[in-house]
Amino acid sequence: MARHLITSALPYINGIKHLGNMVGSMLPADVYSRYLRQRGHDVLYICATDEHGTPAELAAKEQGLPVDAFCAQAHDAQKAVYDGFALAFDYFGRSSSAQNVEITQHFARRLNENGFIEERAIRQVYSPADGRFLPDRYVEGTCPHCGYDKARGDQCENCTRVLDPTDLINPRSAISGSTDLEVRETKHLFLLQSKLQHEVEAWVARHEDDWPQLASSIARKWLNEGLHDRAITRDLDWGVPVPADTWPELAAEGKVFYVWFDAPIEYIGATKEWSDLDPANRDWKSWWYDVDTDVRYTEFMAKDNVPFHTVMFPATELGVREPWKKVDYVKAFNWLTYYGGKFSTSQKRGVFTDQALEILPADYWRYFLIANAPESDDSSFTWEHFTATVNKDLADTLGNFVNRVLSFSRKRFGDEVPAGGQPGEAETKLGGQIAELLAEYESHMESLQFRKAAAALRALWSAGNSYLEEKAPWLEIKTDKEGAALTLRTAMNLIHLYAVVSEPFIPATSAAMRQAFSLADDTASWVTAAEARALAAVPAGTPFTVPPVLFAKLTDEDLQAYKERFGGEPEQ
Repeated sequence: MARHLITSALPYINGIKHLGNMVGSMLPADVYSRYLRQRGHDVLYICATDEHGTPAELAAKEQGLPVDAFCAQAHDAQKAVYDGFALAFDYFGRSSSAQNVEITQHFARRLNENGFIEERAIRQVYSPADGRFLPDRYVEGTCPHCGYDKARGDQCENCTRVLDPTDLINPRSAISGSTDLEVRETKHLFLLQSKLQHEVEAWVARHEDDWPQLASSIARKWLNEGLHDRAITRDLDWGVPVPADTWPELAAEGKVFYVWFDAPIEYIGATKEWSDLDPANRDWKSWWYDVDTDVRYTEFMAKDNVPFHTVMFPATELGVREPWKKVDYVKAFNWLTYYGGKFSTSQKRGVFTDQALEILPADYWRYFLIANAPESDDSSFTWEHFTATVNKDLADTLGNFVNRVLSFSRKRFGDEVPAGGQPGEAETKLGGQIAELLAEYESHMESLQFRKAAAALRALWSAGNSYLEEKAPWLEIKTDKEGAALTLRTAMNLIHLYAVVSEPFIPATSAAMRQAFSLADDTASWVTAAEARALAAVPAGTPFTVPPVLFAKLTDEDLQAYKERFGGEPEQ
């Protein structure tokens, strides 16, 4: 089996993330990782908190904490939420780790040796009120492209255009709010992306036809506009230090690397963190160094992260002139909106992941978000849509099927799977249908088409309901007890099949369904087409229990309560 390296965009350290962040990176990466593991592949899923940059310093200042203490607390808080969502990272690291410092500095030295880093004097915004140069994110103002009045000096959150602080209209200090800003000369390191333009273009050209149109179009847009040399150092107290052995003057001034330079390198750094926990059995370089033909590397991210991962980080990797693994497939997502408006961490608009878990268990959210993932275009979260999806797909189609099959069988046949007769025409037809739907589900998962995969999974659940309605064991038992027993045994085998194949989407529910049956040796990681046709994994005589209600139906009162707490009006 192939080895699969999977990363999702690093969640930034300043606060708990919203549902849009979850569905745009970490959750689909987890679903895909779980699926690949079940199919027998060797998988390494790596993520980490992105801890450097101005927002971390500002958030720490706001809370009255040293920035390192703030980041440690915030990392643990975020990790607790991701555990609550059952994200099965192989390792969830920190970009402030010693490993990331070591590898980032190595990359910078190699780029410098190869002529791709240059020290330049530039004119930078200085705030007399704060007594310091202001890094790009410490400057806020109005975006010259879209007019958004809370744009940052590195990027406009509204239109996603990359900016310089001097581009902003009516700029102000994000520290003090002072508009008394000056422009003074200082020195910084620049990554000479212009010298790497043709190499990056050639690399993108080899991959873009395989990527989703969203990822390839964004990469191509940046390349068509031309790669510009970019400052990769900042005036901050917190970050990966510029190494004094290479740039002693800048190191003495306290320069650190730009967060977007070191953050993608943290994928490698976090893998080394993972490896260093058990060096006798883990080799981080076997995943990252000189492994292009052995490892398939898939990245998951929202569209605002695409330029950095398809252009800037590949340029960095190409420039070091070492055989570091580069991404094979970029799974990019559009926005999940909240009633048509953007989720926003800074503006606290929408539902945040910790709040979601306060309301309902993770599987409700996991299924809804993946079934409505913003793949081909933006998708909108509304409480009406969420409630309808939970009630129809989870409570009625899956949950009710499981409950009524097991409850009815226990009532009429006891606590063991009934025997019944041999499968007949209806069971043969069902087995063929299930095998076809399973193949469709597998195909969509292999191609990372998550909405289509969710639809195929839903169709698998619906097939069980259709079979049950066709056979109607509650009527069948009145005239053909053996036939009713066969129907229920077949339905119980469907439940077990659902438990196995639904695990990437709803792992806790899948475990509950699987544990309903006391099978002596239940080691199945997946279901083959032949097994789907046979539907015989749970033989007659197997003891079973009826689990608690898998999914509670949401009421009009629930809907109203959610809207009162979080706001939002129905879409017209």
